[in-house]
Amino acid sequence: MQVILIKDVSRLGKAGEVKKVSDGYARNYLLPRGLAVVATEATLKEQAARAQEHQRQDARQRAVAQSRADQLQGIELHFKAKVGEHNRLYGSITSADIAQQLETHVGEAVDRRKVVLPDPIKELGKSQVQVRLHPDVVITVTVNVTAEE
Repeated sequence: MQVILIKDVSRLGKAGEVKKVSDGYARNYLLPRGLAVVATEATLKEQAARAQEHQRQDARQRAVAQSRADQLQGIELHFKAKVGEHNRLYGSITSADIAQQLETHVGEAVDRRKVVLPDPIKELGKSQVQVRLHPDVVITVTVNVTAEE
């Protein structure tokens, strides 16, 4: 029996894929749990239309992300922080702080989870930080941390 997966199913496939499975697996597991629907001509056409809409939506999101990237490319963010011994900060500069400053430059909210920062910045100086605006659009911004006077 051929089915169209509605949700991701481990060891079978991702949502939207058409898979050939045994009748018992489909009737007893996939269909009752709402993980798949039987692949008929109508559901296949509906799935194709959904896939095209998803591609159009992804293209629009990529275009918006690219325009933001053009705005932010080469930007340098400045932070002032209190420092202790050996130029170590009291506290740190986190991805939320960077996202907040990016928001002031763009004029729109920037999600802190899009700022790729493996560890918070705890020292003075310049750091390169990646911002993933879209899976295909990644920019690098410079973060400059100076001592508060």
